[in-house]
Amino acid sequence: MRIPLAALIGLFFTGLYFFAAIFADLIAPYGMAEIVGDSWEPASWAHWLGTDTIGRDLLSRMIYGGQVTIFVATASTILSFSMGAALGFLAAVRGGWVDQFLSRMVDLIMSIPSLISALVVLSVLPVTLPVLILVMGFLDSTRVFRLSRAVAVDITVMDYVEAARLRGEKQLWIIFREILPNALSPLIAEMGLRFIFAVLFISTLSFLGLGVQPPLADWGGIVKENKEGIVYGITAALIPAFAIASLAISVNLVADWVLNRTTSLKGGRG
Repeated sequence: MRIPLAALIGLFFTGLYFFAAIFADLIAPYGMAEIVGDSWEPASWAHWLGTDTIGRDLLSRMIYGGQVTIFVATASTILSFSMGAALGFLAAVRGGWVDQFLSRMVDLIMSIPSLISALVVLSVLPVTLPVLILVMGFLDSTRVFRLSRAVAVDITVMDYVEAARLRGEKQLWIIFREILPNALSPLIAEMGLRFIFAVLFISTLSFLGLGVQPPLADWGGIVKENKEGIVYGITAALIPAFAIASLAISVNLVADWVLNRTTSLKGGRG
């Protein structure tokens, strides 16, 4: 199997970020909140990326911030797909009032911008990692619902699904054995996109002050902490911004390759 160069680059950077997130405690040279120098020191052998606004090692902050960012984004993406895909498949298989009720509820939730909904909810709830994951996963599940329902509606009219119904198969059997395997290609591609949006979403919330709270760090919070330095030509705020952009691009490259791969395999079997 030949992997395209773009996919290899995406796999390398995605793997690098996830590796750093998993082994952050072993890789980071200093503690997450440990003050080791003066404010905004330039890069040196002691501090490869310099220090931040209060003298913490920026490389260590980036590693720990990546751990929190990737953990929250991954957990919320898994939650959104578990909820959205299950309800979307259920709506497509059951049809009738179940489909209408779920679809209209999703339309109602999607009529309000996700960022505004999250800001309203987080302004009245304690901002903890479990709350962030639940809020992000719930809001993002509406997009997954729309996609999974649209894909499942096309699959439910296929002959093999009708044959399964005539055999007397249960709805859960039809969902997991007939619909899910044939809906994996678009869902895998969408999972990559939803992960990227989750990274951007949590970074935006943290930049606005309603995301990850101190003493924890995430990339959006690091941008917020060091944004004043841009006026003085200090790049401390640009480094986490670059990390967010490079992670988003690399995951997108991998998702595109996986989509093309699964689509070609499905075409070959047909």
